[in-house]
Amino acid sequence: MTLTERKKQLSAILNRFKQARVLVVGDVMADHYVWGEVERISPEAPVPVVRVRREEILLGGAANVANNLRALGARVALAGVIGDDAIGNHLRTMLQGNAIDTAALAADGKRPTIIKTRVVAQNQQVVRVDWENADALTADQRRRLLDAIAARLPELDAIIVSDYAKGVIDKGLLDGLRLLHRRRGIPVVIDPKIRNMAFYRGFTCMTPNHHEAGQALGVKIENTPAGIHAGGRRLRRKLKLDSLVITRGEGGMSLFFGDDEVVDIPTVAREVYDVTGAGDTVIAALTCGLAVGASLHDAALIANFAAGLVIAEVGTARAEAPAVQAAIRQAKALS
Repeated sequence: MTLTERKKQLSAILNRFKQARVLVVGDVMADHYVWGEVERISPEAPVPVVRVRREEILLGGAANVANNLRALGARVALAGVIGDDAIGNHLRTMLQGNAIDTAALAADGKRPTIIKTRVVAQNQQVVRVDWENADALTADQRRRLLDAIAARLPELDAIIVSDYAKGVIDKGLLDGLRLLHRRRGIPVVIDPKIRNMAFYRGFTCMTPNHHEAGQALGVKIENTPAGIHAGGRRLRRKLKLDSLVITRGEGGMSLFFGDDEVVDIPTVAREVYDVTGAGDTVIAALTCGLAVGASLHDAALIANFAAGLVIAEVGTARAEAPAVQAAIRQAKALS
């Protein structure tokens, strides 16, 4: 197949993303950015004084995954827990304004909506401040969340588990999702955290970075083809996953599937300014591809182009479908 034909093939898959119906379940949060300038050091302590110029609140965590899915054209629902507070109401309004179904997004008056405040000056992050309650859900909250997911199951083409280790995702929830996965047979793709790694067994795909993959195995994995290949094969066998995608930052990503097959995909990003939210972009595009019947390789190639757009910007960003299409058209080669 020629390069032109291959580009047309990927573009056709991306065009089908608008048919994908995807549910995101996980830790919903607000990304609060405070932008300013540093001109002096505080006389009170050896810290910079940031003169604030502007601020913004963006969808974070699982909400950012949902936002990325919408940017790619998918139909999206979000399941999780927010606080019964002003910032939670603001997030719900933002989500609904972007045509994201929030019927399975519960408000809890006993825990605040998670907020991550990043203070940025001269395009450098000065400090991050987190407001959060990472306690596990109660048994009743977990049951109601699983019931809400089960009610939507017949309408779904894929599920994303967006685990930020903030309490929503635990063994009980994953056990319930595994039963639903077996019932419906649709792809369930996991963005993991190390504390729940033992509970991801038997799902469709997982997308750790190479550090997380090493932590899951209890060893350091060198970010080299040999190190990634050996570690990835071992991790996939350990968790009995249909497939595995290890993201490697500037090294791109490595795919593990089939009968111990491995494919390395180099990054397409020209400049890396900020990796915030890049994993959310990867899992959104990858899952959209699987939801519309693309191979893991083709879905990962599209995800790689989407991630390349996001890490070239400062702050939580999303890759719009037209921009991803343009990046595919401009590609000089495809792996």
